[in-house]
Amino acid sequence: MPELLILKPSSLGDIIHALQVATTIKAQRPDVRISWVVREIFAPLVRASAAVDQTYVFERKGGAQGFLRLTRELRKVKFDYAFDMQGLLRTGLLMSRVQAKHKVGRSDAREGARFFCKEKVPLPPDGRRSHAIDILLQFCPVLGLKPELQGKLAFREVDSLNLRHLEGGRAGQRPVVVFPDSRREEKRWHGFKQFTEQLVREPGGRRVIWAGNNYIPDGGAIPADRFLNLTGNTSLVSLPALVRRADWVVSNDSGPMHLAAAMQVRTFAIFGPTDPRLFGPYPLTAPTNHVIQAPLGDLRLLVVKDVLARFRRIDTVGHNRPAA
Repeated sequence: MPELLILKPSSLGDIIHALQVATTIKAQRPDVRISWVVREIFAPLVRASAAVDQTYVFERKGGAQGFLRLTRELRKVKFDYAFDMQGLLRTGLLMSRVQAKHKVGRSDAREGARFFCKEKVPLPPDGRRSHAIDILLQFCPVLGLKPELQGKLAFREVDSLNLRHLEGGRAGQRPVVVFPDSRREEKRWHGFKQFTEQLVREPGGRRVIWAGNNYIPDGGAIPADRFLNLTGNTSLVSLPALVRRADWVVSNDSGPMHLAAAMQVRTFAIFGPTDPRLFGPYPLTAPTNHVIQAPLGDLRLLVVKDVLARFRRIDTVGHNRPAA
C-alpha cells in the first residue's frame, strides 16, 4: 500500500482545495494511504474527511518543542511520497525531516521551500493565473493519475444537526445559509443584515441561518421564526453537515464558500478585491456556482439591492432540492 504524506497546514479554503485533490487521488488509486499535516485549528475537518487515513497536528504556537514532537512522529513512517502543497518555509523545514522516497513540491513555492524538494510539479498552462485547485491538481500525475477532479468530497458523520425548525417556507425549501465572515476586512461585505431582512420579509420569505466563528454580527430585528444566528457557534466538524443541509450558501470569499462549491451545494459568492477566476467557487462554469463582484473590487460600492436582484434571478423554484 503506497504511503502518501500531504503537507497543507492552512488555511481553511486552501485545505478544502487540497481535500478535493486527496479525494481525486483516492478515487483513482483507492490503495493509496493518505496522511496529512494540518494546523490544530483545522485538524477536526481533515480528520473527518473520508479521503484521509492519518492526521498529524502542526502546533503553530508549539515552538521548537512542538516542531520536534511532530517530526519525531513523522519519522516513524517511511513514506513513498510526500507532497508539499503549501510551499512555504515551515512546510519546507518539515519536508527536510520527512523520510520519503519522493519529496515533491510546488514550482511556485516561496520562502525557499522549493529547495527542500527534489521534484517540482509544473504549473498549469495558464501559469500563476490558474485557479488554486488547478495548481494543486498538478500533483496527480506524479502518481500516474489524471489532473482532473474525480470522486465526491465526503466527510464522516461526526456531528448531527437538527435544522427542521428552519425548513419549510416556499415548497418545503431548505434554509439559505449565510457566512458573513472573511479573514480580511476588505473581503467582508457589510450588507448581509439588510440582505437577510429583505429575504425573510418578502412574501413566502426564505429561512436564513448565519454561521461562522470569527465575525459575529447582530441580527437585530430579523424575525426569529425565519432566522437563526449561529455566528460564534459553528464548529468545523459540524460545518459539512450544515452546508449539506443548505438550499443555498451565500458567502464572502471564504473557506465555507469553497466547501459549499466542493460539496456541489448552490453557492452565491460575493467578491471584492480578489479575482474569482483564481479564487472563486470551482469551477466557475458549474451550474451551482454563481459570483457577484463589487464594482472596482471595492465591497463598499456593492449595494444590497443589486445583490438581492441577482440572487432572486438565479433562485428559481425549479432548481430547489427536496428537504432532508
